[in-house]
Amino acid sequence: MIKLIRTNSENKDFINLVKSLNDYLKIVDGDEHDFYNQYNNIDVLKHVVVAYKNDTPIGCGAFKAFDETSTEIKRMFTKTDSRGMGVASNILIELEKWSKELCFKACILETGKRQKEAVSFYKKMKYNIIPNYGQYKNIANSLCFKKTLI
Repeated sequence: MIKLIRTNSENKDFINLVKSLNDYLKIVDGDEHDFYNQYNNIDVLKHVVVAYKNDTPIGCGAFKAFDETSTEIKRMFTKTDSRGMGVASNILIELEKWSKELCFKACILETGKRQKEAVSFYKKMKYNIIPNYGQYKNIANSLCFKKTLI
C-alpha cells in the first residue's frame, strides 16, 4: 500500500529523492541542465508530498505559490522501479488537493519536451498546454501546463 505524507523541503527522504531526480535530469537535459537547475532550489518549498511503500520513500512532489491564484508544481519524481503503480498520480492529486485547501484556483508547471513520460502523464492528469511563462518563455525545450482546480 502506498502512503503519502505532507511535509516540507527539510524532509531527508525528499532531499534524497530530489538527488535522484537531479541525476536523471542531468542526463535528459544535457547542456541545458544548469539553466533549469537554477530554478529548482528546494529550500523555498514549504509544501512537499512524499510517497512511501513499506516505509521506503518511492516518490515525491511539491508546490510553491506562483501568484495569488496559482501554485507551481515542482520536483515531481517516482523511482524507476516504482513506476506504473499510480505513485505520481497519487502525489499530484494530493498536491492539487492541498493547493485547493489553501484557496488556490489552479496549478501550473513546466517540464521538458524530452521528458516524454512526464508530458504524457500531465496530459493524462488533465493538464493543458499553455504559453511558456516566466523564465521558460523563450526556452524551446520547455512545455508549460495548467490545470484549473474544481
